[in-house]
Amino acid sequence: MNIYQEELMDHYRNPRNHGRLPHPDFTSGEYNPSCGDSIALEGCVKHNMLAEIAFVGKGCVISQAAASMLTEACKGKPVNDLLALDKDFILTMIGIQLGPTRLKCALLPLQALQGGIINYKE
Repeated sequence: MNIYQEELMDHYRNPRNHGRLPHPDFTSGEYNPSCGDSIALEGCVKHNMLAEIAFVGKGCVISQAAASMLTEACKGKPVNDLLALDKDFILTMIGIQLGPTRLKCALLPLQALQGGIINYKE
């Protein structure tokens, strides 16, 4: 097992920022009907920065580990910077090659995060 796979499994088994926030500024969810994975994200924004973030979800190692890794990477960052994140950011963060089906799993948390931020900004 390579180091990236070990990190994915660690985030899957010991997810960071898992749970709910008491008073989120935004909530957002995404569901992948092709595999049944789901992610719900909550965030608190202070001074245009993502101050707190939490997620709950169910699904494969990729979607749940990606959610954990993404929440760690995004906490404390400007919300406008988070809207600029893309597929390449996720693939670099995960560190393994993914086919089209697994790519959808990996992008689920990013879609939920960006959807929540867009709704918050409106």
